[in-house]
Amino acid sequence: MIKVDNVSMRFNLGIEKNFSIKQFFINMFKPRKKRPKKEEFWALKDVSFEVKKGEVIGFVGSNGAGKSTMLKVIAGVMKPTKGKVEVQGNICPMIELGAGFDMDLTARENIYLNGAVLGYSKKFIEEKFEEIVEFSELREFLDVPVRNFSSGMTARLAFSIATVVDPEILIVDEILSVGDIAFQQKSEAKMKSMISGGTTVLFVSHSLPQIENICNRAVWLEHGQVKKIGKADEICKEYYQNQME
Repeated sequence: MIKVDNVSMRFNLGIEKNFSIKQFFINMFKPRKKRPKKEEFWALKDVSFEVKKGEVIGFVGSNGAGKSTMLKVIAGVMKPTKGKVEVQGNICPMIELGAGFDMDLTARENIYLNGAVLGYSKKFIEEKFEEIVEFSELREFLDVPVRNFSSGMTARLAFSIATVVDPEILIVDEILSVGDIAFQQKSEAKMKSMISGGTTVLFVSHSLPQIENICNRAVWLEHGQVKKIGKADEICKEYYQNQME
C-alpha cells in the first residue's frame, strides 16, 4: 500500500539576511564579507520500507531523527530530494496542529473549512456536524475563535474532523500527545476502531506505551536513517534501553 524507496531529503540551512529594507541599508555600510556557503542538512538518508494494507506502523527516534519529515514526504507535503514514494489509497494527514484552520474563525466555521480542505462536501459535514461536536467535547466553545483555544482543544477539533470518516491511510504526528489523558484514551479507542475496519495508520509519538499499544510494527529512525524495523514492542524496548545508556 505504501512503498518508500531509498528516500533522501535535503534542506539548506544557510541564513539569508537580505530580505528586509533595514538589513539592506545595514549591509550598505558594513564591510563586505564573503557570503557564507549554504549548509546542507540531510533530514533523511536512503530510507526504505513498505507498509501493507491494514498495518499500523509507529515511528520512534530522538528529536531531529527525521520522523515528521518522513510522514510529510509520504503525505505528499514534501517532495524527496532523492528516491520515491508509492502510495495506494487516499491519505488523511494529521501532521501539524491546526493545519487547515483559520485561527480567526470560530470552531463552528472551522469545522466546515477544515472539512472542505479534507475533501468533505458541505452536505456531508452538515450530516456529521453533531458527531464531530460530540466527539470533540467542545460544544460550549463552538462560537469561540480557534486562536483562543489551547493546543489540546485544537487537537480535539482537528482529530474529530479528520476521523469522522474512515480514510484508507491515516497519518498522525504527535497530535494525540497534546490532549488530556481522557481524550488521549478516547482517541486511541477511535483509532483502534478505524484499524479494525482496515485503515492503515502511520503514527509518530514520543510515548512508547502508545506505540506499543497501537502499532504492529515500528520504524526506528536516527539521524535520518533507518536504524531498525521490527515488532513494535521489541523496537520500543530496544530504543528505550538505548536512550537510557
